[in-house]
Amino acid sequence: MSFFSKIFSKDKSNAGMRPLYESIVREGRQIAWYEEGQVPDSIDGRFDMIAAIFALVMIRLEKEEDRGQDIAWLTEIFISDMDGQLRQIGIGEMVVGKHVGRMMGALGGRVGAYREALENGADLQDAILRNIFRGEKPDDAALSYVAKHLSAYHSALKSVDSSEIIAGHIPDSGTAK
Repeated sequence: MSFFSKIFSKDKSNAGMRPLYESIVREGRQIAWYEEGQVPDSIDGRFDMIAAIFALVMIRLEKEEDRGQDIAWLTEIFISDMDGQLRQIGIGEMVVGKHVGRMMGALGGRVGAYREALENGADLQDAILRNIFRGEKPDDAALSYVAKHLSAYHSALKSVDSSEIIAGHIPDSGTAK
């Protein structure tokens, strides 16, 4: 079964992935990302942080072949949430699909960029500058803060059993106040 047929199949139930999604969002909204890390506290900045945490969780889950359906369901919840968020801020019915499509493309790019940086030795700070700060460099301490905590989060996810992750028991990035 292809990735897209898993996402859009009618015989699914993604409710079991809701606790994980809520944990990802909660982690991406930790205030320290926006204060110490200087991530813009805006719609785009919040999307970027949630997408970063989401990407790291996906990178961890994709290591296990039997988690494909779980990843598909988690992605479906993400799509549904982004669709709802866009509608809530007033994006019209006629273009919401295009916006969601771009967001999914952005998410896919982030998964690739973070995988390259965290697992294949590419520059993590460069990936963060492109994908969180969108080319607007914060001060060095803030960039270092985000890189340190995303790297530590990636490492922490490795030590958590995937069934615990699926249940929404993801590690803390160390940014909680």
